Amino acid sequence: MEEQYDVIIVGSGLGGLECGVILSREGYKVLVLEKNKQIGGNLQTFSRDKRIFDTGIHYIGGLDEGQNLNRYLKFMGIMDDLKLKRLDEDGFDLISFDGDKNIYPHAQGYERFIDSLLEYFPEEKKALVTYCEKIQEVCNSFPMYNLEKSNTDLTSMPYLNVSASKYISSITNNLKLQQVLAGSNLLYAGEADKTPLYVHALVVNSYIESAYRCINGSAQIARKLTRIILDNGGVVLKHAHVNNFGFKGKSIEYVELKDKRKFYCKNVISNIHPAVTLDMVDEGILRNAYKKRIQNLENSISVFILHAVLKEDKVNYFNHNLYHYADPDVWKGVSYNDDTWPLNYAVFTGATSKQTKYADTLTMMAYMKDNETYAWKDTYNVVSEEMDRGDAYLEFKEKKAEKLITTLERRMPGIKGSIDKYYTSTPLTYRDYIGDKEGSMYGIIKDYKDPLKTFISPRTKVPNLFLTGQNLNMHGVLGVTIGSVITCSEFLGNEYLMKKVKQAV
Repeated sequence: MEEQYDVIIVGSGLGGLECGVILSREGYKVLVLEKNKQIGGNLQTFSRDKRIFDTGIHYIGGLDEGQNLNRYLKFMGIMDDLKLKRLDEDGFDLISFDGDKNIYPHAQGYERFIDSLLEYFPEEKKALVTYCEKIQEVCNSFPMYNLEKSNTDLTSMPYLNVSASKYISSITNNLKLQQVLAGSNLLYAGEADKTPLYVHALVVNSYIESAYRCINGSAQIARKLTRIILDNGGVVLKHAHVNNFGFKGKSIEYVELKDKRKFYCKNVISNIHPAVTLDMVDEGILRNAYKKRIQNLENSISVFILHAVLKEDKVNYFNHNLYHYADPDVWKGVSYNDDTWPLNYAVFTGATSKQTKYADTLTMMAYMKDNETYAWKDTYNVVSEEMDRGDAYLEFKEKKAEKLITTLERRMPGIKGSIDKYYTSTPLTYRDYIGDKEGSMYGIIKDYKDPLKTFISPRTKVPNLFLTGQNLNMHGVLGVTIGSVITCSEFLGNEYLMKKVKQAV
């Protein structure tokens, strides 16, 4: 008789690991399958020249005592063990523009947030107060972000069909303030004609409450969650690339790997993209209309990342993040062309346990459409399955990296000479490691004009197949964490689970 698991979790991103923690703690026999050499999805880090680089999580919000992510991570059992560095309270994010000598801060704490921007916009107190009140109102109305509202039906929430850019424009005529308030929209791939106010609100509120970097990288979160799963009797396998689901009737009987190994189960939770998940469901099991609806949903843009190893004692560590815009319209970043790229970018430094006054790494991100890498779409390259994409690909990456460095030199004079060497990642890197077809940063795009279309239920049309991860609810550490609780509510009941979350200390 083949060994049977209660739940097999496909993918060890944050949502998958959190589902593994919750269910294994409740006595479920859990197996997590990860195709890569390293667990963690976007929590993965990598090391070059003895320097640690984050790949997807560069800072986290809502971690102060009593704040929502703090309470969820206490429930998971990892909060008190995390090594964190609080970002500058007077400006965790700094927003700047070509042709404008001012640097506009986003400060921690709503009072400080308002006061710091009043220095630049003294006539705009009413607009700033209105904005901050609305952001908090939206977040308080959103189930499970507000722990006192614990139903899992997110589709009944107000503000789903309110545009972020239109709302911000409605509270002030000051164009610069409008741009500054939306100045960190690379965090959610903001688009004026798509992004709902609730997406903007849920992201920025978390950081205004409190903002932290992970010391020595975000992989610590994945390691701690994995340790809990193992301690609870669960199994986590790396180099386990799920290729197919085996069916008995309309339900999944086993999960098959690329190397033909089979693992039998009662239930499957997929932490990979819903469209990729449904590709593994046999023809005839699902109605074509359902499959097509999921597979036709638009994904957010991808990204090009420059990971720079800095020369020793050259660049002062900065305890904040930079968002810079070449175009004053901060919503236009995704609409670049070859000549205008990058219209905007973000810059982060890494926090280390050996921290001196100097930074040892610098990460720079700019949007990139996946069609820029179409020439190499038939290649696949990860650490455990290496493939040379060829000289043309290396030239493409070098050209883009040099353009980014030249662009950054204008914002940070001297940075070019301070870089010892650099590494890059492209939409193909995201696609191959994370598993999204287009290397999308944040998965399925939320659209205020058709909000319900992009809400994915954790329950699929296959009776024992469930979904979790950034496409379910919201991306980001908080969004995915709440998504994992929503998924596990299908097994344990929402009331029972939220009671446990609220009791966690």
